[in-house]
Amino acid sequence: MSYYYIYSFYRFKNINNKKTVKLKLEKYISNKLLRGTILIADEGVNGSISGAKEDLTNIIKFIKILLCIKKLELKINSVDFLPFNKMKVRLKKEIVSLGRGNIKVSHKTNKFIDPVKWNDFIKQRKIKLIDLRNTYEVDIGKFKSAINPNTKNFREFPNKFEKMKISKNDTLAIYCTGGIRCEKAAGYLYQKGYKNIYQLKGGIINYLSHSRDKKIQSKWNGECFVFDNRVSIDKELKKGNYIQCFGCRNPITKEDTQSKKYKKGITCHKCHGIRTKSQKERSLNRQIQIDTANKKGTDHPFKKITV
Repeated sequence: MSYYYIYSFYRFKNINNKKTVKLKLEKYISNKLLRGTILIADEGVNGSISGAKEDLTNIIKFIKILLCIKKLELKINSVDFLPFNKMKVRLKKEIVSLGRGNIKVSHKTNKFIDPVKWNDFIKQRKIKLIDLRNTYEVDIGKFKSAINPNTKNFREFPNKFEKMKISKNDTLAIYCTGGIRCEKAAGYLYQKGYKNIYQLKGGIINYLSHSRDKKIQSKWNGECFVFDNRVSIDKELKKGNYIQCFGCRNPITKEDTQSKKYKKGITCHKCHGIRTKSQKERSLNRQIQIDTANKKGTDHPFKKITV
């Protein structure tokens, strides 16, 4: 039985006192065994944190009271270890970075497709299905026929989208991991004149949750990249088969570690010829810390907490 849980949540809402919110959050979590990151910006809050269920439930209640909101977009998953190394509360310009100034995310104009209707919706010929995630995420799993804008990060999406030459009369179906990038992109595209934009409600994780519970037949191919130490999750929302190259942060397979270009904690076949000498040296020093601590049986800053 899993003891730890991951709560991933976000909400677009104007926050005028974000510094005060940060201080109150830090004080609240200071004596709790929680790991993860909470981002606070003028446009809202975005977090992914792990810990015991009671602590997580209580912090969600605290955030709702603190921000005077009734609802957070929340997804819950059980794990057998804390997949984050530290607990951080950070102030940011955006809770998901698009870099296009003030994008209005409107709950009035958002159009969502429930996972139980998603398969039939994207089968329609008129639909242009777009994966809003980064290329290294798309590489390990996607919906068949989805368009990959080939972004290295979300900030590249506006320029990449323009090159796709999609008509404002087209009907778009967009999806991402948990929904936050979709809401931000939909707000941006709506301001550009695109009105027929439909989002997978709750993202891939919500879709996989429905397929795991036999509510739908899964049309998902592969695994889903996640931004924590699990690296990827499978269709059952369990830890997947990928590991992470700590040099470039890309997901790699166990077979990839057999490459001569793979150096544990330093490089893989994807980044061996790209990383600079100083970058490799920093990664080597980090790996030495980990290996030394493991030999001595002592803790290090990068250690997973398991039950």
